Amino acid sequence: MSYHLLNMIFHAVVSVIFLKVCKLFLENRSSVIASLLFAVHPVHTEAVTGVVGRAELLSSIFFLAAFLSYTKSKGPDNSILWTPIALTVFLVAVATLCKEQGITVVGICCVYEVFIAQGYTLPLLCTTAGQFLRGKGSIPFSMLQTLIKLIVLMFSTLLLVVIRVQVIQSQLPVFTRFDNPAAVSPTPTRQLTFNYLLPVNAWLLLNPSELCCDWTMGTIPLIESLLDIRNLATFTFFCFLGALGVFSLRYPGDSSKTVLMALCLMVLPFIPASNLFFPVGFVVAERVLYVPSMGFCILVAHGWQKISNKSVLKKLSWVCLSVVILTHALKTLHRNWDWESEYTLFMSALKVNKNNAKLWNNVGHALENEKNFEKALKYFLQATHVQPDDIGAHMNVGRTYKNLNRTKEAEESYMMAKSLMPQIIPGKKYAARIAPNHLNVYINLANLIRANESRLEEADQLYRQAISMRPDFKQAYISRGELLLKMNKPLKAKEAYLKALELDRNNADLWYNLAIVHIELKEPNEALKNFNHALELNPKHKLALFNSAILMQESGEVKLRPEARKRLLSYVNEEPRDANGYFNLGMLAMDDKKDTEAEIWMKKAIKLQTDFRSALFNLALLYSQTAKELKALPILEELLRYYPDHIKGLILKGDILMNQKKDILGAKKCFEKILELDPSNVQGKHNLCVVYFEEKDLLKAERCLVETLALAPHEEYIQRHLSIVRDKISSSSFAEQSIFPAGKTSGVEGDKIPTESVKEIVSESRPTQIIKTGDNKSQSKSNKQLGKNTDKETPHKTTKDIKEIEKKRVAALKRLEEIERILNGE
Repeated sequence: MSYHLLNMIFHAVVSVIFLKVCKLFLENRSSVIASLLFAVHPVHTEAVTGVVGRAELLSSIFFLAAFLSYTKSKGPDNSILWTPIALTVFLVAVATLCKEQGITVVGICCVYEVFIAQGYTLPLLCTTAGQFLRGKGSIPFSMLQTLIKLIVLMFSTLLLVVIRVQVIQSQLPVFTRFDNPAAVSPTPTRQLTFNYLLPVNAWLLLNPSELCCDWTMGTIPLIESLLDIRNLATFTFFCFLGALGVFSLRYPGDSSKTVLMALCLMVLPFIPASNLFFPVGFVVAERVLYVPSMGFCILVAHGWQKISNKSVLKKLSWVCLSVVILTHALKTLHRNWDWESEYTLFMSALKVNKNNAKLWNNVGHALENEKNFEKALKYFLQATHVQPDDIGAHMNVGRTYKNLNRTKEAEESYMMAKSLMPQIIPGKKYAARIAPNHLNVYINLANLIRANESRLEEADQLYRQAISMRPDFKQAYISRGELLLKMNKPLKAKEAYLKALELDRNNADLWYNLAIVHIELKEPNEALKNFNHALELNPKHKLALFNSAILMQESGEVKLRPEARKRLLSYVNEEPRDANGYFNLGMLAMDDKKDTEAEIWMKKAIKLQTDFRSALFNLALLYSQTAKELKALPILEELLRYYPDHIKGLILKGDILMNQKKDILGAKKCFEKILELDPSNVQGKHNLCVVYFEEKDLLKAERCLVETLALAPHEEYIQRHLSIVRDKISSSSFAEQSIFPAGKTSGVEGDKIPTESVKEIVSESRPTQIIKTGDNKSQSKSNKQLGKNTDKETPHKTTKDIKEIEKKRVAALKRLEEIERILNGE
């Protein structure tokens, strides 16, 4: 069931319960009208359709249920029924946990008890209290019962307030002056503006033609003078409200009772949002009018009932009522389309109010989410023009410039935002309230300028400034740790991450980052412990799974391979489209001599990434090791098509062409290509010498071997081969047979580069780097993996591998001795 559909069901439930409440004060016909007006009122669109409206709807359900329960607390003989009262207290508690205004139902219950259930009027209460104080009379028993019920309700209310304060830890949320400008204004501006907001809310109930999803910032200009014409609206509102209050409290009768309850439903639930006891984070919010609109609908239905009872105005009253219900229904339907997306919502708001920078920012955010940065920039810039001192707007401009790769303009915007932050005054201590999000300007600016290697210290200073302003700023420690790693200061980076862990020990990313630091410190065991800690907190942490498996694989410890394989399998299950996972599974299988399994994993990696350099080479190498050289050849062709300068691929291809295909010319091209790329490559040079010998060009072979010996003067096999060639040249009878064994001609020689030891590592894996979280929307996560130099041989070999290599070396030397004896005619 969709979010909006469920909210509509809740709204329907509220309307049904409200109908039952109306029947306590209105005729059946008027009750239906009041409920219908409430159901279609356009001001409810935000509560029903908006993301934050669910709490409002649930609180309203329990709010009305608590009131209905209380109305049943009076027995037939005027006795107190405690079960409904207990249920009322419970429902009030639930309503309050959903939304603060839920507690105001207690005040409505008190008014109902005194003026509706007991039928007292204000003059009667004043007379009774006066007689009691003068000692001329006693309190009636019915009034004592009422006092007992009220005391129970008030005590439960006080308890709920204490619990609610504990829930918010005795701290009010931090709001900026842009959220509610009047809250930080001086006297009398604050009082005049707050009082003016009351008729503004009443007008939204009376004429909901221009609705706006956000009324903060400059939507309603401050009233700074008593001469402001808008004060007339405030005066008129209080006069009308006072007149209704006097009528309902002074005179007995059903009409006055109905008006009183309507006023209570309008006024009391609105008190938490009225800035009377504490400032709120908005100027006007349509969602907080959800419950007060119930009282308004009762008042309208009651007035219509009075008018329709007069025969002269009966038809006109029905026509007017029909028009109101129809127009409200159409407006609500149209308003629902405004809430279709963020873009349509905020664009509709801009039609109502163009002086709210937050609306311009929000349209920009909606376009930014669609990657339409050019258009988003226009709205962000407009926000800075509407509200030049809005830090968030300048941050948005900077982030968008960064996304457009206009770093100079981005830095200027961030610097402007930074200049609007409270400045540190040397030698003076003072307190300033800063929105936590605004501190990200230091992170954003530092992340931008640290791309310049010469400004790393400047970036570090910005991180430290953010930390000095807010010592528990976890993101600042994380970003600074990453920068310190870049500055080659792993010990300080470690301190930064440990400080961040003090603030949040259950953050798997932080443990992962600390593991990366230990890798930089050449402490693989500590790194593995931190990887394991990250996986304890988040068993599906992809980077920890992958990099810990690589660390285990690189350790060379056979006992860790099963766990490494298990983690890599978990990784590919989480990231089935990442070829690196399959490639490293293939490498593990090669280490374990599971050739068939290794082939399967390598093929999967290549299928996902056809130009996967390392996977292509190692698959070809695997074929050559398992006597499938002809299958290796097309793989090498594919590798060299993508990477024509792959030296080891050229060596392996030349080896196969010479020894398997007997294509000396093709092998010669491979070795010559190697020397073009790397003239000092001993393998390529020696193998080219072998080609010259196979071509029976002994003098050229001799010169070639002399040059090779100069490159590697300590290689005995080159000296031996040179001696053989020279002996052959000096011999009068030249035997036309190969003096070098097939295994040696390729240069994949035991004491130089044994075929079995040539393993290329993850070429597509990325360099070691930490996880970093974003600066608002400007910084995306850069989750990078451990990588290794692609052209290095595997640094860790098992004892078994070394023994096999040594056996091949000994066998090659024996073969050389046999050839020498044949050539010498022994």
